[in-house]
Amino acid sequence: MDSDFAQLSEAELASVIESAQKALREKHETKRKEVIAKIKELAASVGVTVEITEPAKPTGRKGSKVPIKYQNPHNLSQKWTGRGMRPKWLQTLLDQGHDIKEFEIRR
Repeated sequence: MDSDFAQLSEAELASVIESAQKALREKHETKRKEVIAKIKELAASVGVTVEITEPAKPTGRKGSKVPIKYQNPHNLSQKWTGRGMRPKWLQTLLDQGHDIKEFEIRR
């Protein structure tokens, strides 16, 4: 069987792999449904109802929090991590001639 794969192009091999992965996912899903049905059937046979909940799918990012890098000395509630768009308070101060290093939080 290995020699059959050696004759395929990279695109053909990728297609075979993709098809095999899809078939495997479908088999797992079919088996999962069969097992859940069997569990419910067995539970019902002894007068018990079973509720099977699906695990929650992860949402959003799983990154760690970024520490605050800059802070407005005139309003300590205004902070910025240094990522994303520059906040208006900081841009205003920079436009007035201040240097961004003035607003760095010393650690």
